[in-house]
Amino acid sequence: MRPILLQGHTRPLTQIKYNADGDLLMTVAKDTVANLWYSHNGERVGTYAGHQGAIWTIDTNKASTLVITGSADNTARLWHAETGKMLHTWELPTAVKRVEFSHDDRHVLMVTEERMGHKSGIYVFAIDASTPEQSNEPIVILRPAPSKATVAAWSYLDKYIVAGHEDGSLSLYDWKYEELARRGKAHEDTITDLQMSGDGSYFITSSKDKTARLFETSTLNPLKMYKADTGINTATMTPTQDLVILGGGQAASEVTTTSSRQGKFESRFYHKVFEDEVGRVKGHFGPINTLAVQPDGKGFASGGEDGYVRVHHFDPDYFKFKYDY
Repeated sequence: MRPILLQGHTRPLTQIKYNADGDLLMTVAKDTVANLWYSHNGERVGTYAGHQGAIWTIDTNKASTLVITGSADNTARLWHAETGKMLHTWELPTAVKRVEFSHDDRHVLMVTEERMGHKSGIYVFAIDASTPEQSNEPIVILRPAPSKATVAAWSYLDKYIVAGHEDGSLSLYDWKYEELARRGKAHEDTITDLQMSGDGSYFITSSKDKTARLFETSTLNPLKMYKADTGINTATMTPTQDLVILGGGQAASEVTTTSSRQGKFESRFYHKVFEDEVGRVKGHFGPINTLAVQPDGKGFASGGEDGYVRVHHFDPDYFKFKYDY
């Protein structure tokens, strides 16, 4: 499984994402450029340039016509996916840490940072794909309490918004009524990533407490736990095999003292049901910050603190893998 190395960033990666068809890969980093690549050969399609600060997050709609990015320059921006033209800019009080289109592409959520007296917020804006002009007035603003939200995602049918918090808790918001439907403790430390299953009925979280966990969306009941020996920055699920992939490693500040093997910079594969580690993929020279799996399950990509994106296409053996239990 030879990876394709994408060298499009000069700073650590913050998020990578496949589009719904899986033929395009979007990458953002702490430099000011968002990149778009062909996922099958790693050829760069183009860039989305205009942000003035680190870009934390990116997403695209189902039709891959619009791209949205969120940045440390306190803006979220809407782009025309094909031409790279900037269509709209939303000004927010603080940095935008996570953006995501709803399943019907009619709304977008934005998670903002807690800074300089401004509280963290989850903003929901309406998106009208027929016109470049978008509304600057949020439909709802959710105020996560007592701890700020670090990540959020839409549930099945866009009924709820699930948020992960800095104190390790999870919240389920009935966002149309601005109500907190459920709240629960999930992790002992900050939740670093939250990714939904294909149907949105369950999701996986990763945390600095060295675990990743699976939860049912409607109840926030914990289903599974995957333990590692280092902080986990990102976790995702494969749609075809019953596997989850975890990425992490020692904090970048401590890395110089260890080799890449001791730094634990591998992508780790765990069995989704039995919670056992079944394999690792090496390659990065720093912690893995973000993972994404192709929607058809035929490959995955990882983005690291080293500024590289590695795109892997699974070998035929992977699809024959049967877990002995």
